[in-house]
Amino acid sequence: MTKTAADIARMSGLEQVEYLAGSEEPFAPIAPFFNMETISYQEGEVVFAATPEPKHYNLIGTVHGGFAATLLDSACGTAVHTTLRPGQAYTSLEIKVNFLRAMSAETGRVTVRGWVVRPGSKAAYAEADIRDAEGRIIASASSTCAVFEAQ
Repeated sequence: MTKTAADIARMSGLEQVEYLAGSEEPFAPIAPFFNMETISYQEGEVVFAATPEPKHYNLIGTVHGGFAATLLDSACGTAVHTTLRPGQAYTSLEIKVNFLRAMSAETGRVTVRGWVVRPGSKAAYAEADIRDAEGRIIASASSTCAVFEAQ
């Protein structure tokens, strides 16, 4: 059943994520560009998968750092989103990314996990990492998100 924006606004963050993950539309408009898919979610934690391709490369022939940063920001933010009560929203205040390994199309599908370290009514703190098929960490991040009442 398709829900209106007003219906979605009355849901908790976790209910919104559940609804969007079950819809036929992309989870977020940016998701198809990164070949992102939702693997799992629960309150305070999400797991995505994504597949880097040559279209994500920088001038030196590896996946641009913005690919990893976007995946990490999405995982941190969505993890925070799952903790929101109806009527609340969030936005990223800052994100710190550590790049540990290069990615290329040969890396294949990666897993991105985000988790909330500290939820809050005004600010929330989350972390995330990206791992390759062997479980090696490619990049990690920490993020602070502002939490506020939606208008």
